[in-house]
Amino acid sequence: MYEHMTYEYILQRMLSKVPNTVDKREGSLIYTACAAVAAEMAQMYADLDTNNNLSWVDTATGEYLTRKCAEFGVNREPATKAIRKGLFYDGQNNPFDVPIGSRFSIEDQNFVVTEKITTGEYKMECETTGATGNQLFGALLPIDYIQGLARAELADVLVPGEDEESDESLRDRFFKTVNEPTFGGNVADYMQMINAIEGVGGTKVFPTWQGGGTVKCTIIGADFNPPAQQLIDQVQTTVDPIVNQGQGLGMAPIGHRVTIAGVQGVTVNIVTTVTLAGGYTVEQVQAPIESVISNYLQGLREDWENQTNLIVRVALIDAEILTVPGVIDVANTTLNGAAFNIPLGEEEIPQMGTVTINV
Repeated sequence: MYEHMTYEYILQRMLSKVPNTVDKREGSLIYTACAAVAAEMAQMYADLDTNNNLSWVDTATGEYLTRKCAEFGVNREPATKAIRKGLFYDGQNNPFDVPIGSRFSIEDQNFVVTEKITTGEYKMECETTGATGNQLFGALLPIDYIQGLARAELADVLVPGEDEESDESLRDRFFKTVNEPTFGGNVADYMQMINAIEGVGGTKVFPTWQGGGTVKCTIIGADFNPPAQQLIDQVQTTVDPIVNQGQGLGMAPIGHRVTIAGVQGVTVNIVTTVTLAGGYTVEQVQAPIESVISNYLQGLREDWENQTNLIVRVALIDAEILTVPGVIDVANTTLNGAAFNIPLGEEEIPQMGTVTINV
């Protein structure tokens, strides 16, 4: 809005109002006086432009975007803690019970035992908020000594932890909420209520999927992987409990029989042939190629909610491989044994399989 109000522009406007009978050359008294004022005014206009941008949802950022969206009842989703499954064994490798509240560590993260699932299996909550709690698997070390415990393992992600909602995600959700009003169990209402549940990363709604009054909602985890049964059950109970379904005992309107399902993962195995620059070996490019393909599939999963059907495209995988340093050409790429794109169903997402690289 005030981009044109630069130091040079303001200074020339000020000097243009000074009579030509006065010395206005650089270094003169009037030039020096005007230059100091022009510098301050340019800074003032820059601050005004910044403040103006922070006043609107489409340009605001950070705290200002949070406050602006909150005026319309759209609040930034806070970071949450991952809920994981812990497995515990005694010296004979039998399932072993540990005290609720026991703390364990793995690398730089700590987990606390919160609830018993069955003998030797417990829910564990990460002490650090965010998606970092979803990433580690393997051996746990007890922070405090537990008599009889021989081995502990961090296993499944039951409810994914989420990072604090990003500016772009909040902005997008704000416009969806304002432009697609929720009412009485319409599609927008179901998407908004389910996406607000901790651990859910996206929802697709299938109205009247088994006749009038039935609704199917398919969810993806906040880590954009198929959700654990624990999360599916939790969402089902919150929206429309299986017992007395359709009675309005959950968030769904009375008369709506809602079924919650999880997306299904489709494993994608890739075989490709690359031409390498001099001095490069397959071992050097294996991990970077796997990384760019993984990022491509992750992007598809993150966009699952907004697409009717996802398509894993050979050409886009080739394009990603060509971004890897040392790769100068790529050919004969196949997905699951065929040189064709893989179209997925409405309730399917791609997941990384094996990557075989030929030279």
